[in-house]
Parts: sequence; structure tokens; C-alpha cells
Amino acid sequence: MNEFSFKNLITFNKTPLNLLVAIITVVLIGGFLAGAAYFIMHGHHAFNVTRQHPWGLLIAMYVFFVVSSTGLCIISSIGHVFGVKEFQQIGKRAIAGAIITICSGFAVIALEIGHPIRMVIYNVLTPGLTSAIWWMGTLYGIYLMFIMAEFFFLTIKVNHKFSKIFGIGGLLAGLIAHSNLGAVFGFLISRPTANGVFYPVYFILSAMITGCYLIYLIYGFKYRNNYPETLKPMLLKLNKILGMLLGILIFFEAWKILTALYGTMPERAETILYAVTSPNFIVGELLLGMLIPFFIILVSNGQAIKPMVYASITGMIGIFFMRYDLVHDTLVYPMDMLKRSEYQLPPTLLHYFPSMTEIAIGFGGIGIAILGFYVAEKVFNLDPDPEH
Repeated sequence: MNEFSFKNLITFNKTPLNLLVAIITVVLIGGFLAGAAYFIMHGHHAFNVTRQHPWGLLIAMYVFFVVSSTGLCIISSIGHVFGVKEFQQIGKRAIAGAIITICSGFAVIALEIGHPIRMVIYNVLTPGLTSAIWWMGTLYGIYLMFIMAEFFFLTIKVNHKFSKIFGIGGLLAGLIAHSNLGAVFGFLISRPTANGVFYPVYFILSAMITGCYLIYLIYGFKYRNNYPETLKPMLLKLNKILGMLLGILIFFEAWKILTALYGTMPERAETILYAVTSPNFIVGELLLGMLIPFFIILVSNGQAIKPMVYASITGMIGIFFMRYDLVHDTLVYPMDMLKRSEYQLPPTLLHYFPSMTEIAIGFGGIGIAILGFYVAEKVFNLDPDPEH
């Protein structure tokens, strides 16, 4: 651990970038606190979700954070669990990021649930073993305990034998929990757009891509693109891994769209046509999230490092739109469309835009994550051990 003092915690280099990040963090956390206070006073009336569109931005942000956590855990396991030498140096920082991002997700979803303490109590007393959402909460709790133990044996009481054991447990728990999160959507039989085996696999794939983006952002910010020679081989290998994963994701998305449109099944085809023609998908998911990073890797033959830091910013914006569209597009087709009589006018697709309270809480989670990274860097020694 680093020498801890309050003065050390609030002392940092006053560069323009650091000051900008500090201001953004304060604004986001202030927004989170204000949104939380307003929600406590007004309940779910503070949100723009409805009975017809019950999931909103906070669900999307929760998925965004747990995808980030699982992705960082998977990428860290390349070195820490599987022994790839170049990746061993990022183990501490990646696992710290995994803990921070999942806790940020928990902070956001706690306010969406409304009664988080009651949820924890009844999650234990009356388990719903046939509920994918019950398994989601339980498995992510187990996953968090594993990665916290792994981090403890990596940084505080250094024991690489135990840290590897808990690292394997965290990786397995994370993969199971995250595929189960995909099943929360895949089990929606009444929503043909989501129902099926696609989402559990898709969630793991997108998590790995998110983890790659975050590694670029974390180390790009830390070193300001002036990387030590020991780090460059890892980033070059990460380039190739990310390029392969993006190619697979583009392939997945293409077949998801084609199979949904084929046969023009009313709800499925209409919903997917609405989704793929929206700016969120074309600009957000496709261009920012997939094509720009993939194109840079392809053109540079996997040798571009500095451009990939900036491409990872667009990539993370794209990942956010993937998560938001996942929630919104799943619910955009109103259920009463399927039950209308021949004398009723068909209802239009549902419109949803998050309230200011949802925006403040959802994006406030990003402020919590940034603050968590800053504190972790100040309190713990996240640089590799000499043996790594």
C-alpha cells in the first residue's frame, strides 16, 4: 500500500486534463447525490419509466458497469490466471477497476430497486431459484467477494498462490454471472427481439471488448501516451485480441439483424428494423463502438497504440449506446399491439427518454467510478511486483 494521508489524497498534479477530470467528477457525483435525494423524496415518480416501459436508463447503466467489471476481470485473468507474461503487469489495476465498476453499478441499481436493504434480506430469506434476476444478484455478490479476496492477496497481503485461486474463482463466477445477466434478457419469451440463446454469449463477448477499451483508457490516462517499454508489448497484443473480438461482434450483430428480419415476424422484425435505423445504432453502436476501433486496428495491422486510446473513448460511448439500446429496444414494442381487435387503431411504438433524475443518478455512477479509480491509485500500489 502507498503511504496514506488525507493531504496525499487531495494532492495531484494541476494539469489542465487533471483539473478537467476533477471538475467533471465533482459535477457527476453532485448530480448523483441530488438525484438520489430527489428519488428518496418522490420515489419512482421521479423516473420516466412506465408500466409499459418498466426498465430505463438506470438498468442500462447498471448493465454498462457490470459489463465493464466482468471485462476487466477477464482481461486481467489473461496474465494473472493463465500466465501470459505481458499481461501480468496489469493484474492489480484491472482487478481494482473490476471492483470499482461493479460497486458503481450496485450504487446505481440500488436506487432503481427502491428498497435495496429489503431486497438483500428477502434475497436470502425467500430465494427465487427459478428467477434469472435472483441468480444475477446472488452470482454477482459471489463474484464481488472473489475479486475482493483476489485483490487483497495481490496488493495487501501478497500471496500469489491464493490470489490465483481467488482469481480463478472470480473469473468463473464472473463468466457465470454475466452470462446469466444475458439470460435475464434471453428468457423474455414475451419479447421475441430478446428471447433466445444470443444474449448470454453476446454479453460475454461485449464484456471482453469493454475490458480492452478500459485498459487502454486507464493506461492512456496514467501515462499520457508515453508508455514504458515493458507495457508496449502488452498493448500490442491487446490490439490484436480486440481486433479479433470486434470482428466476431460485427459478425454476431449482422446475424442477429438478419435472423430477426427474416420471415417478417411482426414484433421481432418491426422492432429490429426500428432499432437498426436509429441514430443510436448507426452512429453510437456501429460507428463509434465497433467500426472506428476496428478500422484503426485493421489499417495499422495492430500496431497503433496511441490512436487506440482515443478510439477507446469512442468505443466506450458505443458500449453505452449498446446497453441503452438493449434495454429500450427490448421494450419499445407495446404488448397491447398483440391483443388489439380489428376495430382498434394499432398503437405506436413506445417513446421513452430518461428524466433528469435518472440522468443524474445514471451518469453519477461514472463519477463514482472515476473517484474510485483516483482513490485506489492514491491508497494502493497498483504497479506490478518485481517478479511480475
